[in-house]
Amino acid sequence: MTPPELPSHHRPGGGFRNPWVAKAVPGFGSLLKWMLVHRTTRPRPKDPDPSVFVRVPPSFVAPRAPASQLTVTWVGHSSLLVQINGRNILTDPMWSDRASPVRFAGPRRWVGPGIAFNDLPPLDVVLQSHNHYDHLDDGTVRRLARAHPDAAWIVPLGLASFVRPRGGRNLVELDWWEEYEIGGLRVAATPALHFSSRGIGDRGDTLWCGFALTAANGRRVFFAGDTGYHPDFGLIGARYGPFDVALLPIGAYEPRWFMRYLHMNPEEAVEAFRALNARVMVPIHWGTFKLTDEAMDEPPVRARAAWQAAGLPREGYRQLAHGETLVLD
Repeated sequence: MTPPELPSHHRPGGGFRNPWVAKAVPGFGSLLKWMLVHRTTRPRPKDPDPSVFVRVPPSFVAPRAPASQLTVTWVGHSSLLVQINGRNILTDPMWSDRASPVRFAGPRRWVGPGIAFNDLPPLDVVLQSHNHYDHLDDGTVRRLARAHPDAAWIVPLGLASFVRPRGGRNLVELDWWEEYEIGGLRVAATPALHFSSRGIGDRGDTLWCGFALTAANGRRVFFAGDTGYHPDFGLIGARYGPFDVALLPIGAYEPRWFMRYLHMNPEEAVEAFRALNARVMVPIHWGTFKLTDEAMDEPPVRARAAWQAAGLPREGYRQLAHGETLVLD
């Protein structure tokens, strides 16, 4: 019997790859070129004082929002609390001070979490897009598993082996385009152009993804996770849209020759929004951790300019402060 053909994003022999670009992830030589050559020969733009990034008190509904109400609260980076159909959903939870395997080095948080950990409402679902340190945090996973033991963790293939030893009980692994139903909510894992790795020799061992949420009451949310621009945004929109809101990364994109297949720049994020068939865009993955070479305050300036250049409705671009809650009735 002929074995079934592997999906294009599965590596022969195990693990995962990007189906659209043969070598999407720069090698070690490119990393050295960036750190030792590019950064010494090309001055980086000046960052603002961290005080420009304000944190405001959140206004989500505790313990739960009415089923008719959709709220999105930006904790920071790619961590958001989404209240949909009476459920509390948390994305890529990160409450530590550094996005790093160690506490004494690595990117430090510029702004404290927009929701204090102990102020989180009872969680129903935690969505984890991939295993990079700025998205998957050991300490935060352990704290959440203790404080919210009944929450379901929905993760891409291979990532349950990280969450389970840290206390996560209710675990669901999804491949791209697979779906899971929980409490009047359908969660679908969607393609993303990125990679996975937490150390040496584990690149591509676990999958990466975005998530499309469809509630029984018709509300729809798209969370892109971490991704470069890819051709399947239109297909995601066709399958799971129209979305009430798309949560799209706009930061960590320079230098472009290194980051182009890993992170969207603001202009590409706006193009992704247009392909997704969404009503509102909330920019994420900026203003929290200094990861790459663009100025920390540049991404939203460019995103807003791209939005205006595309002739999109002004009210559709909703840039949130850390802690701010967007309410869609």
